[in-house]
Amino acid sequence: MMKRRSWMVIVSVMALTASMLAGCGGGGTGTAQEPDNGSQAGTTTLRFATWDTGDALKIEQDIAKKFEESHPGTKVQVEAYADGFDQKLAAGFGAANPPDVMYMWDFPTYHQSLEPLDDYASKDKDLNIDDFYQGLFNYGKIGDKLYGIPAGFTTRVVYYNKKLFDEAGIAYPNDGWTWTDFQDIAKRLTDPSKKQYGFGVRAENDTYDLQGLVWSNGGSFISEDGTTIEGYMNSKETAEAIQMLGDMLKNGTAVLAGGKGQQSGEDIFKAGKIAMWESGIWPLESFREAGIDVGTVEMPAFPGKPVKGVLAESALSIAKDSKHKDLAWEFIKFYVSDEAIKMRVADLPVRASVVNELKKDQDPLYKPYYTMLERSDNTPAFLLNPKWNEVNRQLSAAVESVMFGSDAQEALNQAVKDSERYLK
Repeated sequence: MMKRRSWMVIVSVMALTASMLAGCGGGGTGTAQEPDNGSQAGTTTLRFATWDTGDALKIEQDIAKKFEESHPGTKVQVEAYADGFDQKLAAGFGAANPPDVMYMWDFPTYHQSLEPLDDYASKDKDLNIDDFYQGLFNYGKIGDKLYGIPAGFTTRVVYYNKKLFDEAGIAYPNDGWTWTDFQDIAKRLTDPSKKQYGFGVRAENDTYDLQGLVWSNGGSFISEDGTTIEGYMNSKETAEAIQMLGDMLKNGTAVLAGGKGQQSGEDIFKAGKIAMWESGIWPLESFREAGIDVGTVEMPAFPGKPVKGVLAESALSIAKDSKHKDLAWEFIKFYVSDEAIKMRVADLPVRASVVNELKKDQDPLYKPYYTMLERSDNTPAFLLNPKWNEVNRQLSAAVESVMFGSDAQEALNQAVKDSERYLK
């Protein structure tokens, strides 16, 4: 499944490589097992690095075995880097010994170490590139070059607890609702005597995820050409969107989740203490396993403005230093085939044909994710400016301060002032 992580923690490859190679003598990738580079006679070993663990990792291992069955003489070595993914990948690139194929999301950091895939994708009819949701390819490009083939994705939706809505006699929300509707519902579903709140707001928000909210109000963190934050990050529209969350905490219709000593929003939702929660696909199964009668709905709109979404996407890339690029491409092609996509049950399918066959877009629980996919055509800030990681530190601090009572306009003005030096 997709890597659940802070998408804005961008690793500096050069710094990491220098420090890690010093510690490991310049060899290996930091995995528990040393890579098998095809030492067995007549066998080619293809290394595949993933961030997944648990059931998702088991599925990937099963996909690797399926690939081996159809490619005699090939062994796919699945390397599970888990939370150390970025560090181990950076060390592998620095030692000129990276995995052949890897999950990828941070293209600004790594693209110079990746093989451009435009020729592979455009010339190989077996890929059936037109079957992919085309907006997914925007997240795997730097400039006009494609470095990643979409493997899985999620958009962000609002989860709601049907039981709490039913008890209050409130109709379930529908696509097309507004933030005014949302706030009214949150107020009606708040009962401090029961420690029950209408909504949960993260104490530490990933600014990547907040971009959909900001874009929906006509704001942005940075200009489309990636050069300017003044008048964007601190625009009236951006500040209004962030302030709305702070105001819900101030007026008591939302509760702070996930801070120090606080339960996560997912845990509070599973306990039946918040009626609505905003997230990607990740917690859906755990909500159902907890016995929550859960519904999903697309994100609300600001009155008179179109809803915008942001994608969290996992893609597959090939290392520029790989000695088995053609075989690596065949593995990627199999990994995004109908057969393999159906095996990865925790992913949202990236192919329209699979979605249609499985009727995912007709399932009330899954349809909102695909509705939001149609609304996710903006480009995230980290793809627009190579210095975004430095800027984002100031922005993240500003957003956090708003959640604890600061004025959004003032906090964002200060963030812009503190960040301008990185854009010169």
